[in-house]
Amino acid sequence: MGYVKTITLDATYDEAVAKVKEAFKAKGFGTLTEIDVRATLHDKLGADMEPYLIIGACNPGLAKRALDADRQVGALLPCNVVVRQGDNGIIVDALDPSILATVPDSPALGPIADEAARLIGEALTDLADADRDRG
Repeated sequence: MGYVKTITLDATYDEAVAKVKEAFKAKGFGTLTEIDVRATLHDKLGADMEPYLIIGACNPGLAKRALDADRQVGALLPCNVVVRQGDNGIIVDALDPSILATVPDSPALGPIADEAARLIGEALTDLADADRDRG
């Protein structure tokens, strides 16, 4: 089973980060955290890599429903979205929320994960469509 949904954008890295945040915001997700992996690895290890940002996206309504169903599911939150430089554009990887239901094997989380998957899928589709229309 794949654990991410992926699209590639024809944009600069900074443009893509802003577009990803906006597309997810339009679907009810806020940005709780941002981890600049490139900067962190450079600062801590002196390692160089391509631009790579992990965005911790959260839809508060879905998060509350998931936590009400299973308090331990918080270990799987927020939904991570990665924006990274690829060879042929900017790659956006979003966690497939079905993980929320399959890891703890909790049937109560299934409908919540399905709704999150639909919203994340819509955000990625909107991003891909806007990118196609731009080009």
